[in-house]
Amino acid sequence: MAEPSSKAEYVVGVDFGGTKILAGVFNNSLECIGTVKVSTKAQRGTDAVIERITRCVHDAIDETDLTMKQVAGVGIGAPGAVDGEAGQVIFAPNLEGWKDVPLKKDLEKNLGVPVFVENDGNIAVLGVHVAELKSKPRNVIGIFVGTGIGGGLILNGELYSGFGHAAGEIGHMVIDVDGPKCGCGNKGCFEALASRTAIFQQIKAGVKEGQKTILTELLGDELEDLRSGDLRKAIKRGDKFVDRIVENAAMHVGIATANLINILNPEIVVLGGGVIEALADEMMSVILKTAKDRAMPGTMKGVEIIASKLGDNAGITGGAVLARRETK
Repeated sequence: MAEPSSKAEYVVGVDFGGTKILAGVFNNSLECIGTVKVSTKAQRGTDAVIERITRCVHDAIDETDLTMKQVAGVGIGAPGAVDGEAGQVIFAPNLEGWKDVPLKKDLEKNLGVPVFVENDGNIAVLGVHVAELKSKPRNVIGIFVGTGIGGGLILNGELYSGFGHAAGEIGHMVIDVDGPKCGCGNKGCFEALASRTAIFQQIKAGVKEGQKTILTELLGDELEDLRSGDLRKAIKRGDKFVDRIVENAAMHVGIATANLINILNPEIVVLGGGVIEALADEMMSVILKTAKDRAMPGTMKGVEIIASKLGDNAGITGGAVLARRETK
């Protein structure tokens, strides 16, 4: 690694969700020079989670042999409805107790550097747009399938956050009016049908009803410590039950994609998040076919649907882009 400069020329991007906190340190060329990941442990409450974010940032900086004095700013993507200007998490459906949390203020107090807060889906699509697509497409939709489902919109070349800073909540688009209850309180949301949480709930319910799956051999009947990668292993070993549930989730991603293409007619739809990263081979063909079948004739012409090469690093990359823009 090159000798670090003493100037504040580095930025930190943070992706914070219901399951994990990932922090990455980036140089002036937007290269990630080190990352640290910790579990969120959301059940411990807001103060404890903010302390864990703080520690994750410090550990990432320490990992790269830098000091806080060399960091110009931190950009963080938070789940749910976020007021970026105020730096507040208004409401996070997958995090108990997260209502009107002053995340910017609390983290600035802990870290001593400027902190910039955005919705995690917005941050991720910003990272993909700048780092992967080189800011070329003018209209991009990002769909990020993880613990929940986040979304982000680049319209006319700019991140679109809407009138009340809450645009892009793609995960809470209702796809099945009689569907399962979502963490937001509604029924049949996209997130309640195709997120990692939803997939795991469907698998666990099936096992309780007597469905046979290789996953119980790997993890035991309670399926503790189930991960997205375990689903891929099961499918590769011919597990028809898991394959059916993952295919069903992919179909719902395809339906959501078609709806969004019908409404916004973007140049590119980018799919990302931990579930897509782990299961792209198993899901992308179903997503593409369903989107083509469901989109209105003509709206799909020339539209690309791709899996992001940034994978789970889209969020931290977008955080770094935001921090760099705001501190220039």
